[in-house]
Amino acid sequence: MVVLVWCAASGGGVAAARPLVGGGGAVGTPKAPLQTSRPFNIAHRGSNGELPEETAAAYMRAIDEGADFIEADVTATKDGHLVCFHDTTLDATTDVADHPEFASRRRTLEVQWTNVTGFFITDFTLAELKTLRSKQRYAFRDRSYNGGESSRIITFDEFIDIAAGAASRVVGIYPEIKNPVFVNRQVRWRDGKKFEDKFVAALKRRGYGGRYMSPAWAARPVFIQSFAPTSLVYAAGLTDSPMVLLVDDTTVRTEDTSQSYDEVTSDEHLDYMREYVVGVGPWKDTVHPYTYRNENQFLHFNFRQDPYAEYDYWINDVGVDGLFTDFPASLRRYQEWTTAGRKG
Repeated sequence: MVVLVWCAASGGGVAAARPLVGGGGAVGTPKAPLQTSRPFNIAHRGSNGELPEETAAAYMRAIDEGADFIEADVTATKDGHLVCFHDTTLDATTDVADHPEFASRRRTLEVQWTNVTGFFITDFTLAELKTLRSKQRYAFRDRSYNGGESSRIITFDEFIDIAAGAASRVVGIYPEIKNPVFVNRQVRWRDGKKFEDKFVAALKRRGYGGRYMSPAWAARPVFIQSFAPTSLVYAAGLTDSPMVLLVDDTTVRTEDTSQSYDEVTSDEHLDYMREYVVGVGPWKDTVHPYTYRNENQFLHFNFRQDPYAEYDYWINDVGVDGLFTDFPASLRRYQEWTTAGRKG
């Protein structure tokens, strides 16, 4: 199995815009293949340390900065369109509160065993969402890009277009089936299909499929991830694309079972999930109970110290297979520094 880790580099201060380090190629130029010789650089919601998360601008900048994969949280609109957005509510990262025409949409719903109040994305059509503009989640990050034309909410197809066409090299995608229990409760598709069905169908329609590291996968690399084990098991029956089980704090209860993540990461449960997933994606602070189980590891970090020291620890001491970061340029820079002169 594979483990990836999530890393939000630079915990404090406003992040200054970094120069582009990737660069695009001429139209028609053959693309360089996905690099597989070192841990994957995965842009968490795009280069969201610099630009509003899950926007076209953040994803394109992440590609320019050298990300191997761009990660997206995928949810659904009231009228059944798949869009890239992290939260169930629009409050924290959009200007929805500035739109009086939507004031009556604010309400309270249960999300993952807790009552949440806000403007729920599942109460808006795609056309309505396109009138909103995204903003930085954190006050300590650069807010000068808030509200720009490139900060619109984008569809899953638009996200795929960015990965497929924005670089001179193969760039993978790392979409999450976000809050599937909530979405399946709130959104009904006319054909009776579930959120997971629509999610996998969208990937297949765009040519994604194939087992991990197969030629088909390498041509259009994808990892499908979710915090919901039953959702991944269901999706695994629809496609042979690789799945990754995300793991929250061990005390938290999963959204789709009565189990805590402590139970989900037991040897018995991981042995069961091994049939369906290629790896686990733990948050950095909860990785230790299952780091050394000979599984692929895609680690999620929240850097509060020197990001380069943390890169070094997780890559060289723990041996993870990939890192999620809000600042893909910093991870690329670290890997270029540390692999200079090496072969392969």
